[in-house]
Amino acid sequence: MRIGILAYDGCFGSEIFTVSDILRIANRIARERGVAAENLFRVSVIGAAATTVAAAGGFAIGAQRWHHRFDLLVVPGFELVPTENVDDRLTAWNHEIDFLRAAERRGTRIASVCIGAFLLGEAGALDGRKATTSWLFASQLARRYPRSTVCAESLIVSDEHVTTTAAFSASLDLATAIVREHLGVEIARATARVTLVSENRTSQAPYIVESMVRAAHGPFADAVGRWLVERLTEPYDLPRLAEAFHVSTRTLLRRFRAEAGRTPLAFLQEARIGAAKRLLSETDISLGTIARRVGYQDPGTLRRLFTEQVGISAADYRRQFRSHAPARSAPLGLTLR
Repeated sequence: MRIGILAYDGCFGSEIFTVSDILRIANRIARERGVAAENLFRVSVIGAAATTVAAAGGFAIGAQRWHHRFDLLVVPGFELVPTENVDDRLTAWNHEIDFLRAAERRGTRIASVCIGAFLLGEAGALDGRKATTSWLFASQLARRYPRSTVCAESLIVSDEHVTTTAAFSASLDLATAIVREHLGVEIARATARVTLVSENRTSQAPYIVESMVRAAHGPFADAVGRWLVERLTEPYDLPRLAEAFHVSTRTLLRRFRAEAGRTPLAFLQEARIGAAKRLLSETDISLGTIARRVGYQDPGTLRRLFTEQVGISAADYRRQFRSHAPARSAPLGLTLR
C-alpha cells in the first residue's frame, strides 16, 4: 500500500512523522507475527517539488516530488491561532490544493489531520461529505465550507474516500485506524500497546474548553444567551423567556435558531454541561451539589446529559481531568459562546 504524506511550508512535522513511524512499527509487528511477509505500508513524504520544506518552527523536512499515484494521501495540519485569518494562510498553498483537487477527481483516498481539513475543503473534497477537525476550529470550518457537515465532537470521520480527524494527537488515532483496516484488529492493538497509544478514543468532546470556542451568533441570540446564562440555575421557561424579549415563543425560537443554529434549550444545556465540566475538574464538591449549581435538581439528569454530550461519564471526566489540588468551591466562570 503506497501512502504519501504531504509536506508543505508551515505544516506540523510531528504529524508527518507520527503517521510514518506508527505505520513503520506496525509493519515490523506484522512481519514478526507472520501476518505479512513484507512491509505492507510503503510511506513517502512528498511535496510540490523535490526540495526541502520549512515545517512549523522552521524545521527542515526533505520531500520527494510527487510523481506516483498513491493509495492514500495524508495531509497534516498547520500552525494557526483562532484570531488569525485562515484565508491568508491558504493562498500560500495553491500548488498543494491543486494536487489534492486532482487526487480527489481521481477518487484517491485522502485523509487529513487536524486543520489539514481546510486544505481538503479548498480542494472541494469536503463538499457533500461529513468531516471533522480540531474542536477549536470546527465552527470556522463549517462556515467556510457550508456544503460539508462538520461533526465537531467526532475524533475520526470517514465519508466515502475522504477521512478527516480531530486535533494534533489524532494523527496517532489515524495511523492506528489505518493499521486496523489493513492489518487487522490484533496488529492494531499490538501496535497501540507498544507505542502507548489509546485504543478506545472515539470523541474529542471531553477535551473541549467551551470558553475557547468562538461561535458566530447574532445580536439577538447573544442577548438571549446572556439572559439564560445569568439564570443558569433557574428552570427553563420558554414563555417567560419570550416575554423578556417582547416576542412570541415561535418568533423567539425562529430567530435564535437562525443566529445560533440550535434551540435556546440546547444552548442552555450546553452551558450547564460546560459549567459542570469546570466544577468537576477544579473542585471536589459532590455531583449532587454540582447538579444543583448548574440548574438540575436531579443528579441523574446531569449524569445522563453529561454522558450524552461529552461521551464519557461525569465520574470518568473528573478522574481524567481533575486538577491536582482542586478547590472546595469555585465560581462557574461561564463565557457566552
